[in-house]
Amino acid sequence: MESCFDDKEVGRVYVRMSARAKHYSLKITNGKVQGIMPIKGDMRELIDFVQSKRKEIQQALLKHPAKSILNEKTQMQTATFRLQILCTERENFYMTLKEGVLSIACPYHTCFEEGEVQDLLKGMIEKALRHEAKRILPCRIIELAKQYGFSLTGIKINSSRTHWGSCTSRKSINLSFHLMLLPWHLIDYVLLHELCHTIEMNHSERFWALMDQVTNRKALALRQEMKQYHML
Repeated sequence: MESCFDDKEVGRVYVRMSARAKHYSLKITNGKVQGIMPIKGDMRELIDFVQSKRKEIQQALLKHPAKSILNEKTQMQTATFRLQILCTERENFYMTLKEGVLSIACPYHTCFEEGEVQDLLKGMIEKALRHEAKRILPCRIIELAKQYGFSLTGIKINSSRTHWGSCTSRKSINLSFHLMLLPWHLIDYVLLHELCHTIEMNHSERFWALMDQVTNRKALALRQEMKQYHML
């Protein structure tokens, strides 16, 4: 069993002894702080070392926070479905999307902390998000374009994790399927944002004036609200 100790300012620190280590060092990944010490090292010296590096550790934890684990306790509500992860007697993983619920059945012995399991679950969720994005978003953006008098030449659904959407100079709009993680009013905000780019390609004052016009002067508030959401 991996040994550890708790620091009052940085939380739990896991201890690893290394035959290669000549000095005390730290490793921080996925929100986990690991103190590395030589085989003949002293625990008290490691604790003192961690205490001397508290500020650096706290800064690193802000940059590399722990990623949430997908498991039976995960609660996720998207624009069109609710996620439900279950442990069942099945020997394999299985997903169904029906009546607004994405159910993922997992074997009883599933170890949710394993990276392969997390990748599998994430892949299933992304498959459902892509399906729903292709079903919903093209129709919705065309509806908004007609409502506000915009014209566009094409719509593509992609897997971008860096941009919710983008617009080309030819008025073709790309939308990430991760948009389906947002509530409906923010989905519309992103769609309108890209439609406004069919007229104003940059984020000039004229662009934001147009955004205010189509969002009932809520562009700034919606822009701030978007910062609360992240892609899967």
